[in-house]
Amino acid sequence: MSRRLEAQTGDVMNGGAAKAVAIFGAGGHTGRFVVAELKRRGITPVVVVRNNAKLAQERVFGPEIDLREAAIDDAASLNIAFANVAAVINCAGPFLDTAAPVAEAAIRAGAHYLDVTAEQPSAMATFEAFDEAARAAGVLVLPAMGFYGGLGDLMVSAAMDDWVDVDDIRIGIALDSWHPTRGTRITGARNTAQRLVVSNGRLAPLVPAADDLTLNFPEPFGRQDVVALPFSEIPVITRHLRPKELHSFLNRTALSDVRAVDTPTPTAADESGRSPQRFAINAVIRKGRETRRITATGRDIYAFSAPLICEAVVRLLDGRSRGSGAQAPGAVFDAGDFLNALNVRIPDFQMTRN
Repeated sequence: MSRRLEAQTGDVMNGGAAKAVAIFGAGGHTGRFVVAELKRRGITPVVVVRNNAKLAQERVFGPEIDLREAAIDDAASLNIAFANVAAVINCAGPFLDTAAPVAEAAIRAGAHYLDVTAEQPSAMATFEAFDEAARAAGVLVLPAMGFYGGLGDLMVSAAMDDWVDVDDIRIGIALDSWHPTRGTRITGARNTAQRLVVSNGRLAPLVPAADDLTLNFPEPFGRQDVVALPFSEIPVITRHLRPKELHSFLNRTALSDVRAVDTPTPTAADESGRSPQRFAINAVIRKGRETRRITATGRDIYAFSAPLICEAVVRLLDGRSRGSGAQAPGAVFDAGDFLNALNVRIPDFQMTRN
């Protein structure tokens, strides 16, 4: 870590000016959860939006919030927006469009970069494009540090523990519903790239599995019909692990919801803004004849991404991370300790290992 970042980290934990963390796309659905979570943790949020006037008119954030406007095609505005911050969280999709200019500006500012992309090509491009620059700046770049991508990687890393090379990793995701945000709709239309898995130790195009594929999940899900549908967990996991096979699946209920044009956006079920949506993730790792499993359950995939990515920010700033460059969370954090912290902090989140 550079001397500048060491100084920033000390300021963050001691209430100095560099305690601020910028949220690009803070006016969106996930971004508002992130702002609220940072405030709960005593970290000053710098709200960066693409339409300052609209957000000010809506009075989404209080008058005490540092509100800045920036555009991805205006490097100077990004430089101003990220001045004197310790980290930048990008919540503005499609990340195929926003990740590169926002990550580049964060690195110029000497700040860590994180985003919540579920898009495979975006995560892969961020890893490849910014590793060298981030190392030179002494900062970390963590794409896909959200429900899709980061959570699966942390679960797999924790379950692997002392294992290095494994034969097979299978990740199953079940949602009791998926009411997509406007951002999810836009991203889905933008992201038409071929999805990838790992087969025979190499990244390979997804070959759709048989229609009768099912997986077991904890209650209330039970046995679910699933389809092979990899998200950003594939490039994140393969950033630091080398399984011979890596595949992920989504239950058909969730897929039907997100594909239906008339599925409404999420509806708040409590004062925090969380929806009643439930989720479960199973990760099964096999090495020879041995198998390890880890399961997580919780509520609202969008709201869940906020404490997940904010926990990462806290650990970046208080020194509980390793190295620099473009990395996966399982490579830079103690995955088991990270998940245990989420288990304590997040209502409705539970994790089991066997």
